[in-house]
Amino acid sequence: MNKFTSLFHSRDKPQNSLNGSRYSFFFGGTTAGKPVNENTAMQMTAVYSCVRILSEAIAGLPLHVYKYNDGGSKEKDLQHPLYKLLHDEPNPEMTSFVFRETLMGHLLLWGNAYAQVIRNARGEVVALYPLMPNKMTVDRDKDGCLYYLYQRGSGDTPSLGKNSQVLLSPSDVLHIPGLGFDGLVGYSPIAMAKNAIGLAIATEEYGAKFFANGAAPGGVLEHPGTIKDPQKVKDSWNSAYQGSGNAHRVAVLEEGMKYQPIGISPEQAQFLETRKFQINEIARIFRVPPHMVGDLEKSSFSNIEQQSLEFVKYTLDPWVVRWEQSMYRVLLSESEKKDHFIKFNVDGLLRGDYESRMNGYATARQNGWMSANDIRELENLNRIPAEQGGDLYLINGAMTKLQDAGIFADTFNNKKEAPDEKANKQTRPSR
Repeated sequence: MNKFTSLFHSRDKPQNSLNGSRYSFFFGGTTAGKPVNENTAMQMTAVYSCVRILSEAIAGLPLHVYKYNDGGSKEKDLQHPLYKLLHDEPNPEMTSFVFRETLMGHLLLWGNAYAQVIRNARGEVVALYPLMPNKMTVDRDKDGCLYYLYQRGSGDTPSLGKNSQVLLSPSDVLHIPGLGFDGLVGYSPIAMAKNAIGLAIATEEYGAKFFANGAAPGGVLEHPGTIKDPQKVKDSWNSAYQGSGNAHRVAVLEEGMKYQPIGISPEQAQFLETRKFQINEIARIFRVPPHMVGDLEKSSFSNIEQQSLEFVKYTLDPWVVRWEQSMYRVLLSESEKKDHFIKFNVDGLLRGDYESRMNGYATARQNGWMSANDIRELENLNRIPAEQGGDLYLINGAMTKLQDAGIFADTFNNKKEAPDEKANKQTRPSR
């Protein structure tokens, strides 16, 4: 039985490990014959556009640390050590925008984003440094405890030390995983869609060579006799007439030679349509609307705003939740998790046009759940002083409860009858 167990292994038990070299087979050759990795993929304009759109969108969102008050309300905790790190600068070398843009790029290309967490003696986070995902190994020791092993490079931060390998505990690593099979590490979208990206690369290369030849197909030189040195004739013809720089030049044929062009097939002529389809295919991989990568064919004035809102709801929101929960799990202590949380503000991206916002504000103002200052804060306007009514909550007087119907009329009648009764009492003769 031991012989069989050594030969056959169970396939239904995923391993919590990821090594860049161990899983390099995900990248590499494709059915189109073009190698695909994170570098070659980024040379595709569609991939670069999608990665840049998502990275800059996450990096540009306001990121704050909030705390709950006694009444259940929440406010920004400006005094928390994490607030300055996440909102302004996570380390002395980069801004918050660059830090989040870098990690989001890693997440989209490798499926994982790592950052080293630097803490002081009290356990407070004082700095965050990004780590390269292709140099990180996530595994478990013999006791089942999780650890991170990082292969240090020459360009890494000095906080890692001078050793070639650095062992990091889970509390020292901010790990944001993408979609994965084991829930611990994510798999690269580039690697999973390498065949689609490889076809796009091959199509782009075919188009480049086609137009480099002056958009002219190949041809055949016919000679009535026998050519002693055909290679010399071929090289002479190519040097004189091949390429876009030699287009529309007049050819001179000697000794009865004839040039017979080879017609381009309709299938070859469709490479532009194929290339366009692959751009949409890559946009579909990253769930980016086509109009955001420059394809406005099916976009109109009526639906482009709805597409932008769906981009926030179905594309950005899942990434935002991954970021928020990962930072909440690692960066906050157990005591801080009771009354603190980290949240992106996506309200600015969900804002409609000016008319729609004003109609919504009018409804909220008339129904008493927004004040003038609440509205002005959302529009980035200065507050109205409280003594001028900026914090008042007003309601429409036409709205009243059913059981309170007629109260105003009864009150008015009582006030009207009260003076008459008093006068009657005064004029009534005494006995």
